[in-house]
Amino acid sequence: MAHQLTLLPGDGIGPEVTEATLQVIEAAGVDIDWDRHRVIGANAVERGRPALPSDIVDSIQERGTALKGPVTTPVGQGFTSVNVQLRQRLDLYSNVRPATSLEGLDTPFDDVDLIIFRENTEGLYSGIEYYDERLDIADSIARVTKRGAERIIRFCFEYAQAHGREHVTLAHKANILKKTSGLFLDIGRDLAAEYPDIKFEDSIIDNLCMQLVTNPENYDCIVSTNLFGDILSDLTAGLVGGLGVTPGANIGDELAVFEAVHGSAPDIAGQNVANPTAMTRTAAMMLQHIGEDEAAAAIEQSLFAMYRDGDTLTQDVGGDASTSEFADALSDRVASKVEA
Repeated sequence: MAHQLTLLPGDGIGPEVTEATLQVIEAAGVDIDWDRHRVIGANAVERGRPALPSDIVDSIQERGTALKGPVTTPVGQGFTSVNVQLRQRLDLYSNVRPATSLEGLDTPFDDVDLIIFRENTEGLYSGIEYYDERLDIADSIARVTKRGAERIIRFCFEYAQAHGREHVTLAHKANILKKTSGLFLDIGRDLAAEYPDIKFEDSIIDNLCMQLVTNPENYDCIVSTNLFGDILSDLTAGLVGGLGVTPGANIGDELAVFEAVHGSAPDIAGQNVANPTAMTRTAAMMLQHIGEDEAAAAIEQSLFAMYRDGDTLTQDVGGDASTSEFADALSDRVASKVEA
C-alpha cells in the first residue's frame, strides 16, 4: 500500500525544490499518496485565511508525517512563523539537524559528522513577550520546563543509542542563566546516568561555538534549548557548505514534519537555479522515518557520489547545472542503484 503523507511545497523556491525531490523519491521506487497543500503562509493570508490553515494541521494529524518546503516569514511584523506554529501546535519538540561533510564540496573542514538536537517548543521561542509603552521596555521570557527538557535530552540519548553515536554534548549558559539553563543542565546530567555507554559532557554555548569552528571533529550529538539550538544549527551548516545542503526534521511522539532548513529565497524563485540538495536529504530522513531504509540509503549514497564526482552540481556549490538538471542526474543515479 502507498504511504499516506502530507506535502507542503511552501513558497519562493519551495515548489521547485519540492518537485525535484518528488522526482528523486519516485526514482527510488517509493509509492506515496500525497495530500498536497499549496496555500500556506503569505499565500494563505492574502486569501483571508490564517497563515497556517486548519486543513493542513488536520492532514498532518491524520497522516502522521509531512514533507515541507520553505515558507517565507515576515521580519519584525506580520504573522508568526509558520514553522514555529507547526512545531508548537503539533508538539514537534525535537528538531534534528545533521551536518555532514560532502566530499567534493570546498569547505574549511572535510570530516564533520555531527547532529544538533534542538528543543522546539519552548525557550525564547515560547512567544511570551511584553511591551511597557510607558517606559519603552520590551521583555521576552525564556521558558524551560522540566518536561520539555527531559524529553528533548532523552530523545537525543535514545537517537544516539539507536544509531551507534557515542558522544552527547549539552550546550547551555548555566553560568549566567542559573535557573533556565541551570534546570536544563541538571536534567541532562541526571539523564546521562541512564546511558553509561554514551560519553556525556556539557559546554557553555559561547565556548562551544568557538570549538565548533576550530575542532568540529570533536563533536557528535549536541543537544540544547531552542534559541541556542537554532544558532548552532546554522553555524554547523556553515561548516559543511551552508543551509542549501543541510536537511532537517521536526519530530514529536506521534507526528513528524520534515523540512529543509534554508529560506524561501524569493529573489531566485522561478529561475530553475535553486539547489534541491537540502530538500532531497530531508526527504531521505523522512523515508528512513517511515521505514523505507533502502530507498533512503539509495538517495543519500547517490547524492554523496554526485558531489564527489562534481559533474552535475548547481551554481551555489560551484557547478552550472539547473535545478531540473540536478534532479534528472540524481534520479538516474538513484534508479540505477535501486535496480542493481
